[in-house]
Amino acid sequence: MSEVFKPLIVGKLNGASGIKGWVKVYSYTDPKENILNYSPWYLKLDGQWQKVSIINGREQGKTVVAQLEGCNDRNTAESYRGVEIAIEESQLPQLEDGEYYWRDLIGLTVVNLAGEELGTVKKMMETGANDVLVVKTASKEELLIPYVPEYSVMKVDLDSKQITVDWELDYQS
Repeated sequence: MSEVFKPLIVGKLNGASGIKGWVKVYSYTDPKENILNYSPWYLKLDGQWQKVSIINGREQGKTVVAQLEGCNDRNTAESYRGVEIAIEESQLPQLEDGEYYWRDLIGLTVVNLAGEELGTVKKMMETGANDVLVVKTASKEELLIPYVPEYSVMKVDLDSKQITVDWELDYQS
């Protein structure tokens, strides 16, 4: 583990599955079963992040279940209900140029082609057709901008913490 562990939350445990210590997993990954690709997991138990190995895991119906090292019965599995699952940032796959994790975009300043500052990315939203930047404006309103590279999103510059968009101030979200 790195010197200072900065947890990257990828899901949480939702209780027991069966009697042999398997846990139900609520995954924040897309697709949800990708959470099983990360090992070890870190669970916040008794106020401390603890490394836990995954022995086995699978998709089961609409959920994901996992068997964790040291979790051998239903009572132990049930005691993990609500516990967050974290990984180290170094466990994330490398992205291609022009690809970004949502967490890297949150907090960036959004400016349009005219140089006008539109606001700050508050969160990202999945709509099915495309992802959407939810931008908080200076007036505390939310501006929704489709995240479509080379159409509405012209440039993402993580170094300068800025996204340049082809979007006007008076567009309605």
